Amino acid sequence: MSAAGTKAALQELPPSQAKLLLVVEDSAADAALMLRELRKDHCDVLATVVQTAVEFEQQLKQRRPEVILADYNLGGWSGMETLEILRREGLDIPVIIVTGALGDVLAVECIKQGATDYVLKDGLARLPEVIRRALREKTERTLRHHMEEDLARKVDELARSNAELEQFAYVASHDLQEPLRMVTAYTQLLGQRYRGKLDETADQFMAYAIEGAQRMQVLILDLLAFSRVGRQEMAPTTVDSNAVMKEALHILNAAIQESGAVVTYGELPAVLANSTQLLQVFQNLIGNAIKFRGKQPPCISVQAEKNDRHWRFSVSDNGIGIAPEQTENIFVVFHRLHTRKEYPGNGIGLAICRKIIARNGGKIWAESKDGAGTTFHFTIPLPATGETQGPPL
Repeated sequence: MSAAGTKAALQELPPSQAKLLLVVEDSAADAALMLRELRKDHCDVLATVVQTAVEFEQQLKQRRPEVILADYNLGGWSGMETLEILRREGLDIPVIIVTGALGDVLAVECIKQGATDYVLKDGLARLPEVIRRALREKTERTLRHHMEEDLARKVDELARSNAELEQFAYVASHDLQEPLRMVTAYTQLLGQRYRGKLDETADQFMAYAIEGAQRMQVLILDLLAFSRVGRQEMAPTTVDSNAVMKEALHILNAAIQESGAVVTYGELPAVLANSTQLLQVFQNLIGNAIKFRGKQPPCISVQAEKNDRHWRFSVSDNGIGIAPEQTENIFVVFHRLHTRKEYPGNGIGLAICRKIIARNGGKIWAESKDGAGTTFHFTIPLPATGETQGPPL
């Protein structure tokens, strides 16, 4: 049978029901044997036979096959060259090498080069299952690729949305400061000038207005501080955590003296970070431990330990603790567990800590029981190979 005759015989099944095969084979008889084996296994296929590289490339342009069956030895060229052509065209089509003889070493090399599988011509009974497996793997690959593309697109959209939100928060909080400053100043002026000249209710209303304006001013400043995290950041450098800890304790000295707090810390490491941001994290966590203290003076311990991937810092206290169901909510911007009369503040400190740690590639979380103290953990990744990070400087 001629190659043209084989081509006509292989195209008997309607395209709507058939899997498209492109057979790269210089023997019409061998091509017919492949098709017969597939039909014996009730495989619906529409096949085209080509013998040369030119014919192969022409068929790729006319119709995209789902599977390619290629003989290893084709006289003037090799079936393995189909892989190079597919790569050049950017096509992901399974290639199954069908050959008369193929040693183990050569078979492994074919798989390494990109062939999906190989079938010996004296074992064509395997061909239907090999084709089915190749099609399944191609479907799974395509689905995985689409999922990865979709995930990447959503990540980009989320990053863009977050950047726009941060920009809006920065601009809004920055631009609101001046008009709010005027409202606060004139409200205070009214209170000073007319206090006691009107009735008691008027004095109370003016006090509410002044308090509200001042609280709004603090909220806007806190929002501005939150939105500034990550804007025009300096590249991280090797930072001595011991020095940063000493600076944080110096800033918090008044609160430590007033509360009778005892703060201890072990030998802390040098880490790759932004020193100003690390200072904010220590200051917020230790400041919170002092603020949310119990009846006993605060006892605060800061430690660090190293594992294969990061340094893990721990800030433990003996304070009032946190209900387990609230340990995630405390990192949400402006989320508070207590009234302002009980504890001052706007609930921005821990949100800033999480944002700083996340931007440095780490995580932060809390472990606590209500009334039994709290331990905050945060991680800072170890540097990539070639960077320095280790014991204290």
